[in-house]
Amino acid sequence: MDKPTMHMLSVQEKGGETRRATQYLAAVAATIGAVIAGTILAWTSPALPQLEPPKNQSVVNITVVSHNLTNISVVNHTLINSLGMPADFLLDGKQSSLVSSISAIGALCSALPAGYLTQKMGRRPTILVLSIPFMLNWILIIFANGAGMLIAGRFFGGVGTGGICVAAPLYIGEIAETSIRGSLGAFFQLFLTVGILMSYVIGGWTHWRTLSVVLATLPPLLVIVFWWMPETPQYLLGKNRRREAEAALRWLRGPDADLTTELDDMQKEIDAATRQRAGITSMFTNRAPRIAFVCSLGLMFFQQFSGVNAVIFYTNDIFRSAGSDIPPVIATIIVGVVQTLATYVSSLLIEKAGRRILLLQSCVIMGITLIALGIYFKLQSSGYNVSTVGWIPLVALVLYIISFSMGFGPIPWMMMAELFAGEYRSAATGITVIVNWSLVFIVTLCFPLMRDAIGIYSCFWLYSGFMIVCFFFTFFMIPETKGKSLAQIQAILAGKSI
Repeated sequence: MDKPTMHMLSVQEKGGETRRATQYLAAVAATIGAVIAGTILAWTSPALPQLEPPKNQSVVNITVVSHNLTNISVVNHTLINSLGMPADFLLDGKQSSLVSSISAIGALCSALPAGYLTQKMGRRPTILVLSIPFMLNWILIIFANGAGMLIAGRFFGGVGTGGICVAAPLYIGEIAETSIRGSLGAFFQLFLTVGILMSYVIGGWTHWRTLSVVLATLPPLLVIVFWWMPETPQYLLGKNRRREAEAALRWLRGPDADLTTELDDMQKEIDAATRQRAGITSMFTNRAPRIAFVCSLGLMFFQQFSGVNAVIFYTNDIFRSAGSDIPPVIATIIVGVVQTLATYVSSLLIEKAGRRILLLQSCVIMGITLIALGIYFKLQSSGYNVSTVGWIPLVALVLYIISFSMGFGPIPWMMMAELFAGEYRSAATGITVIVNWSLVFIVTLCFPLMRDAIGIYSCFWLYSGFMIVCFFFTFFMIPETKGKSLAQIQAILAGKSI
């Protein structure tokens, strides 16, 4: 470790000279956007059942009233949804599928432009601007009179979600001091799960329009709270605005912190980035950014091919196999609570245990639980009486969710912002988010087809195979970034000793 870095760490870690509360405040303010993204992702879970007709029945009651003067017949359709609630309109199968999947397309469209905006406008303005598509999402849904407005709203929601997946981790990674960068980095996934849980809890007992009205309060809250947060010092230095950068860093670190060394180190990194004049091509020709890119994309690949969508999809079946008569709404909320609590624990452990050990435990535990789930459902489909061991898939489900939420849930998002040098960070995070959402779309599209073709048990075993490969990928490729500065991380990626 070089002397300036040692000095910076000693200043930041002794005597409480830096003020961490303001860094946590800024991170929480930025991750209100993650809460919004979580509510958008989970909105379909409680809302779509209310918008879909009962099987073999889309119109329950039709009345004809004759106007006694003009003799014009008026047809009044009283639509009832699958929950027995009056509905203004209902969706057919294709419309329902499009409402569910269109947000992924919106996210794909916005990820790279969001990376460009963070570089041109700044991290802070980009996050504020994303409140516009978030708000359009809820306005169109609240006033929807048919599938078209719902689809349009969900598309805008996807645009905001894809953008915030780029901008928020980038912002948090640049405002945090080294000693708490991991904890703050885990906030993005933590608050994403909070948003998912909000949709589950509120939507479980309310009409979908009421749910949308409640959730529509979040984009204005993002603007109100985040408006007062500073731009990142790295961005300001890159724009030759040193005084503003010093003021922002002073606000983040507190009045007693010694900023000289940290600012000088940031300036050196910015100057080096300027000299390199980085582009997309140099990301693949230089060793450090190339390895960072492989690591980041690999983590996102294994996050999606960990089988998390399959396990969550079968939550209700797993609860029933355990002999539980818990309603599906409650079962979903239980899963959401476990996911949120485990992600919170991860944010506490990540600076103590490190990134690699949490990723490796995810590979091992998720792999074992997927094998157990596969065996259970194979025996069940073969006609064996598995009622006496119905607790096994329930335990496997809980362990799987805890393990995912402590490792492959939050860490890929956090390391995406950690691994890249400043000159590559905006473009690289945009590309990584595009790949992530492409994988979400592919996995979501292919899973039902795979389940019908090879059986759910084979799907679980296939995902467990990915976890075995993931263990070796993580062990040999992923560097430990705990407590390391950006310069040290780049040196490790470049194969240099530190």
